[in-house]
Amino acid sequence: MERDVAVLGVGQTKFGSHPDKTLPELFAEAFFEAFDSSNIELRDIEAIYFGNFVGEITDGAANLGGFIADEIGLRGIPAYRFEGACASSSVAFRDAYLAVKHGIYDCVLVGGAEKLYSAGTPIGTRALATALDSAYEVNSGLTFPGVFALIARLYAKTYDIPLEKLREKIAHVSVKNHKYGAMNPKAQFYNKFGDLKVEDVLNSRMICSPLTLFDCCPMTDGASAVIIATADFAKDRIDEPIYVRGAGQSSAGSLFRQKWDVVKALPRKRSAEMAYREAGMTPKDIDVAFVHDCFTIAEVIATEAMGFFEYGKGADAVEEGLTWADGEIPVNPDGGLIGKGHPVGATGTAQIYSAVKLLRGELDFIKIDAETAITDTLGGDFGTLVNVILSVHRR
Repeated sequence: MERDVAVLGVGQTKFGSHPDKTLPELFAEAFFEAFDSSNIELRDIEAIYFGNFVGEITDGAANLGGFIADEIGLRGIPAYRFEGACASSSVAFRDAYLAVKHGIYDCVLVGGAEKLYSAGTPIGTRALATALDSAYEVNSGLTFPGVFALIARLYAKTYDIPLEKLREKIAHVSVKNHKYGAMNPKAQFYNKFGDLKVEDVLNSRMICSPLTLFDCCPMTDGASAVIIATADFAKDRIDEPIYVRGAGQSSAGSLFRQKWDVVKALPRKRSAEMAYREAGMTPKDIDVAFVHDCFTIAEVIATEAMGFFEYGKGADAVEEGLTWADGEIPVNPDGGLIGKGHPVGATGTAQIYSAVKLLRGELDFIKIDAETAITDTLGGDFGTLVNVILSVHRR
């Protein structure tokens, strides 16, 4: 028998530099924030679902499940590590959700941790590149700025937008997300770049044409944690459970096999549609979205694939203010990856942290009247896509 699933507590470290902490120590900080607001005992947690992408490369650390469990006082329970590139903790969350929904566990801990800022740019860049096709992409020199620069050029060509005009349009993503990141005390860019202008984005250092430095998210260190349980378990312990209404996941192969499909982000479209079907919702039912803006163009194509705007209109939408906090569909009002930072393995459940906090009215730096939110996490070059729909309303 299927059960309704709810979020109890959520936790997140400040994103930035944490060279003095191990991955388990960093995760413990996020966990105890989630635990303290869940009104449960440690013994209530039956399993751990942990996301991490490149701990072996950045920290020489693998087999992290057991170390995580021991660090937070849960030695002995099942502890699983999930790897889905940047979507690692979102994959973990979806599997944990399904386990609770279908009666395997009643209460579980989900989250992730990563240390890319501390690793430094050369190691971090090489580590991230392992999410690309090693034979046909990495060996030809392609890294993620190159992937999304290519997508930006394909977008301009597909929708007949002059490249310089597209650069101006997508720069509004950076302006918006840096503004909200500067307001977010948990963000790497807290109190920084809050008054960024379009010309600042256009004139910043070119990383891979047409994308500049401010078109790119920063690598960061951080951890996030979410405690989920059956809805009946949750309502007996907290006043404001947030319900998991649906979750979707999709996959894809190398860029040369996806070809022009990358502009429409078809794996994301499939994942989002799976989540909508399970929730019994459409894009019109979503009040706020937390999407994977690893680059400015990535947010634009995400909003289209998820059904918020017609294909080819997402760049216009952000330029017109439709994705700002007071717009038609607020997107990344916590700063997103661009303003908040991208701790890869922790990013997915960090999006859920922000969504839950906002739906409860606890995201103190910004208020949006919202009852339903969707999160969107992209792993690699569309290799792994996960979408989760959360609501203040039970089914």
